[in-house]
Amino acid sequence: MQTRLPTEERQAEIVAAALNLARDISPVSITTGDIATAVGVSQGAVFKHFPTKEAIWVAAMAWVHESLLARMNEAAQAQTSAVRALEAVFRAHVDFVVAHPGAPRIIFHELQQSTDSPVKQEVRALLQAYRRLLLSQFKLGVRSGELPTDLDPDAAATTLVGIVQGLVMQSMLTGKPAAMKTQADGVFAIYLRGIRAAA
Repeated sequence: MQTRLPTEERQAEIVAAALNLARDISPVSITTGDIATAVGVSQGAVFKHFPTKEAIWVAAMAWVHESLLARMNEAAQAQTSAVRALEAVFRAHVDFVVAHPGAPRIIFHELQQSTDSPVKQEVRALLQAYRRLLLSQFKLGVRSGELPTDLDPDAAATTLVGIVQGLVMQSMLTGKPAAMKTQADGVFAIYLRGIRAAA
């Protein structure tokens, strides 16, 4: 058993363990006992930090939201053009999924549920923030002349998010998340040709 850690550190460990378990196990099948074993604490210790299993998933999605968005914003800000920023955001998303394949499994599982939930609300907030980031880059691209003035930014944002989701789904089916990186160049090149073309 591990030594006692400060609350925030232990919570971070529990969240990381849940995300790691979700790489290979359906989120619905993961128990608090599984998470406790992965962390090396008792099940009671898990409940000391999170009142329910759903609270763990909410915290996990909050971490995904914050971490992924921070990486994408940082990637965009490091570029000197809107088109390069879009590519950097795309690659940051792909790299994040390769590093944390449990994250999309949790998202896809949650989106299949018919009822709303705190986890689904966190997923929705992430997607909304993601779209805002993309829309701001499309606006900059049109203003700078890199992208056509007749670009439909909403459709372009939906398409880019959908492309990443498609790559994620294929990687989940093959069990090879790293394969996303080998396909990323060609996929983004086709996308870029599409948004640069006049309607």
